This record gives sequence, C-alpha cells and structure tokens, in this order.
Amino acid sequence: MSKIKTKYNSININKDFFNNFSSLLEEFNNDVKQINLLGGLSAIQKQHDKGKLVVRERISHLIDENTLFFELSKFAAYGMYKEYGSCPAAGVITGVCKIHGNDFMIIANDATVKAGAYFEVTLKKTLRAQEIAIKNNIPIIYLVDSAGVFLPLQEQVFPDEAHFGKVFYNNARISSLGINQIACVMGPCVAGGAYLPVMCDKYIITEGSNMFLAAPALVKAAIGQNVDAETLGGATTHSTISGTADYHEKDDLDAINRIRSIVKHMNINSSTIFKRYDYVETSKKISNLFNYIDFLNNPQYDMLEVIRYIVDNEEFIQYKENYGKTILCGNARVGGFNVGIVANQKTVVKTNGKIQLGGVIYNDSADKAARFIMNCNQESLPIIFIHDVNGFMVGKEAEWSGIAKDGAKMVNAVANSTVPKITLIIGGSYGAGNYAMSGKAYDPNFIYAWPNAKIAVMGGEQAANTLASIKLSKVGNISDSEKQKIVDEIKSNYKNKSDIKYGAARLWVDEIIHPDDTKITIIRTLEIINNIKNIKKPNFGVLQV
Repeated sequence: MSKIKTKYNSININKDFFNNFSSLLEEFNNDVKQINLLGGLSAIQKQHDKGKLVVRERISHLIDENTLFFELSKFAAYGMYKEYGSCPAAGVITGVCKIHGNDFMIIANDATVKAGAYFEVTLKKTLRAQEIAIKNNIPIIYLVDSAGVFLPLQEQVFPDEAHFGKVFYNNARISSLGINQIACVMGPCVAGGAYLPVMCDKYIITEGSNMFLAAPALVKAAIGQNVDAETLGGATTHSTISGTADYHEKDDLDAINRIRSIVKHMNINSSTIFKRYDYVETSKKISNLFNYIDFLNNPQYDMLEVIRYIVDNEEFIQYKENYGKTILCGNARVGGFNVGIVANQKTVVKTNGKIQLGGVIYNDSADKAARFIMNCNQESLPIIFIHDVNGFMVGKEAEWSGIAKDGAKMVNAVANSTVPKITLIIGGSYGAGNYAMSGKAYDPNFIYAWPNAKIAVMGGEQAANTLASIKLSKVGNISDSEKQKIVDEIKSNYKNKSDIKYGAARLWVDEIIHPDDTKITIIRTLEIINNIKNIKKPNFGVLQV
C-alpha cells in the first residue's frame, strides 16, 4: 500500500479560512455546553433536592471507569418548541457505553426537561436509538423517569406509526431477536409508558418511583376511586403485591449497582464479525486543514487530503483511480478495521479531454461507485461514505448519456447493500447526491456531520433564486428594494433550514461532531458495528446497464 499523495503540503496558510472555521467551532462548542446544562441549573438542583441524580450523573456512575459515553443526537429538538420553553436534547439522552466491557445502548429520560415528557422528537430519538441497537446487535438499558406524553402536543406522539406505540412494538421485536433489555424506573412511569419496563428482560424500580397505567387523578375521574400514587403503583406495590418489578432498590446508586450486577452475570456473546489488526494512533488534527481549505464556502479541494487524516498510516488503495474521478473509491484500514471508502472528489478533473466539476456525480463516477459498493458487499467490508456532494450532473448531454440510469445503478447498490454503512457529511449534501451517498433515507448504521455541513434539495443560491423568481412573478409591480427584501428573506430562510443544526434537531443525522474527533468517532463506530453477528447476502435486483 502506498501513502496518499496530496498537493497541499506546500500551500501557504490562509488565516482567514482558519479564523472563519474557528468561529464556527467556538459556536458549536458553546451550543454543546448549553445543551449539557439539561433543563437548567435550577432544575438540576430540584432533582438533587429530591435525593436523585440527574441523567448524565446516572450514566457516569453506570458505565465502566475510564471509559467515555458515546452520546448520540445531542442536538435533537435544537431550536424547536420555543413556545413551550424549548426541549434540550429532546428530553432524552441516548448513546453507547461500556459496562463490564460490553457495549450497551442507553436510553435515559431527562427529568429536568418538562419532567421527562415525550415530544414528537423525543419519540423519534428514542426510536432511532432502538433502531441502532437492533441494527448493531446491542443490548439496551432504559433509565425511566418520565411524566409521559407532553399533553399540549399529544396528537403528535400518540396514534401514528412512528409514535409512542412503536416504542413498545420495538420492545417486543428486540426481545424476539434475543437482544437483552433492562429497564430501571427511577421516577414516574405512567400511562402507555408503563408498558416499556414490563416488556424488558429485567425490571428495577427505586423507592419513591411509581408506575401505573393511570395516575391517581385519572383513576378518580374514571372510576371514582381515591388512591395515592405509592399505593397505586409504588416500588413496594410492584415488588411485593403485583410482582411486576424484579428488583426493588433504595435509590439511584443502588439501582445503578443492580444494573451493573445484572450485566456482570449475563452471558453476552463476545464474538466479532470483523477482524481487527494492530494500528498506531496518531495525534494529527483535521483542523490543520482549515489553514488552507475554506470548507465554509464549498471550495474546490482534494478530498484525498481529508481521507489521509482518517485512514491508518495515510494508506489508501484507490479503485479505478483514473476513471470516474469525481468519486473516490478505495480500500483502507481505520482503527485496524478493513473498510471501503466512497467519497466525493472536490477538485475539477479532466477526463478524456473534458472538464468535470468537483462534487458532481457523472455517469462514469456513478458506475464506478456502484461496482465498488457491490465489491465491498462481496468482501464483507463496512463502507464509509464521505459527503461533499452537489448532486448528479444535469443538462442535455447528461440526460442523453443516461445519467438517470447510471445514477439509479448507484442508488440501487446503496439501497440493497447489506454491509454496515457509516456516513459522514463534511460539506454539502444536496439532492439525489444525498441518496446516492447513503443519506438518512438509505439506512446507514450511523450518520455524522461536521458543524459546517448542509443538507438540502439543492444548493442555497440556486434554490433561493428559484423560489424568489416564483414569488416575484406573483406580486406584481414592486420596487427594486422590495424585490431585494423578498430575495434576502427567502435566502435567509433557506440558509437556516439547510444548516446542519436544523437537520440534527430533526434527527437527519445521529450527531454533529467536531472535525478533530472524526477518526476517533469512526473507530468507536466500527467497534460498535463489530457486535453484528452476521451479514445477509445482498440481492441487488434489476440493475440498469
């Protein structure tokens, strides 16, 4: 294997690029700090006054010492529900951790945010965590502390296919797959939510917590019976009378110790599907690239430069290096794991005397990528997709050459690929290019993005101009200043909705990551994926030729 050769090693540093991206990262870090405050300092103090830990304290006591909680979807509900006082992290914390050396998915209600009530995005985040656990064969631990549905928005969380009932549907499916589930009720667990702990393999409840299908007030209204919460569904009731709970613990710490004890005595199959080779970790920071690549303004740059910061020993074997140059395909190791990489090349390239624009998928690059993806499935290689894609080529020549059928070939290969897929968006992810590069709709095992990333049906300038021209055609004669005001408003709105934080709030990505954490994030992801026990044989159906 030869080391990646790039053209940037001797380029002069541009401090403007670096400073612009540094400002964005500072904003990102401040957002994360704010999200980590949960429901705020006063809400945290109220939880402590009750003798309870807050959710991240519970998790820190639960996981193995000297290990990190691999949190997902921190930006869920970011900027949403402002009329209700906002909902940081969607009121539920999810992520993967190590307990007695085994990977577990944690789904934990945040009682400091609306008493852990469920909004629509709370459910979406919970369902995504369950999906990740199913896809990657990871046991789940639920730390339950929730007042149930957020009633002012109950129609958004109750009846539809991806609403509350799907959580319990997944409980049943996960159990049938032999994936362990442990529930620990550490506060209220009411109404439909009461089904969750009962459908798990093990059920722990702490003193002062309660679980019931209807709270005392509703019982009074429904059947006229007066009963207090403890008698109706407290820890003693469910551990000595109904027999619903398996373990009755005094407080949060005792419950956490019980969970660890349960895990200690579980037989978890530790076999892995992918071989891991020795590798040497380096301390290179991708942020060094910001000295001379202006990712914020979607420049032309050599994607190989990014790849060399991710792969082991800067070694990357390109597949069909001189064909379909606007997509890079090749083999490498990341963290000792063999992987395939599919990435958009951002430089302008020449092919047979013709110019091809960086970030655009042409017939030849779609054809190459489709074949490479099929090869990875043949060799059982996880695939890493690195996005900075403008979409497929358009125009008469592209249509006449059959870009639709060649693009369909790549989309088919991605859709029917059965090996694990990791998606990383480091720039734009526009239109059908998002699909072809395994965007959220194409079922990646994990999908991450840098803070500068954008997701939209097309680039902001093109979309804003199109929308503005349509609107201006309907408003009649107005002044140039009024026209410009309309154009500026449309551009601002479109820019906000293509920003990655808007997408992360709605779970279009699993996490926004700091660029310098890219390699360690991918390595940890590959470790999690290695819990999969088998890979189905792919069936690619009808391929256009």
